[in-house]
Amino acid sequence: MHSIFLYIWEMEREKTIDHALRATWKAVTKLYNEEASKHDSTMAMAMALLYINHEDGTPSTSLGPSMGMEATSLSRILKNLEDRGLIYREKNPDDGRGVFLKLTESGQNMREISKKSVIDFNDTIKKNISEEKINNFFEVTDVINRLINDKLFFE
Repeated sequence: MHSIFLYIWEMEREKTIDHALRATWKAVTKLYNEEASKHDSTMAMAMALLYINHEDGTPSTSLGPSMGMEATSLSRILKNLEDRGLIYREKNPDDGRGVFLKLTESGQNMREISKKSVIDFNDTIKKNISEEKINNFFEVTDVINRLINDKLFFE
């Protein structure tokens, strides 16, 4: 009886929304990491370059929240980007305590490579899925995020 329950659970798990989200995100992460590795980089590093304003820089304190990352993970990524000469830190002229993260010329070039990868990914999806289905996808993810933000789970 126990093994039948496990078999049913295994079959049903693959039909849960959280499983579909995790499995898809894992596949996307793997795809982007494979592409980033061709440029001696990682998806996290590429994402950080994309979130840094390429003209004015970005305050270091706002980068983590905009990327949805914890400070410790982000610190390692930023140190790595800095060590590779892709970013540099500049004091905030309006507030000496603050620091802006800015892209070097190499960082700008790597950002363009990352941007192209994201555009290619999105274009491929758009060629294979109807606009209506893509709009439905965004509608579903918006509702899931709103439900999470409104803390409507596990009460």
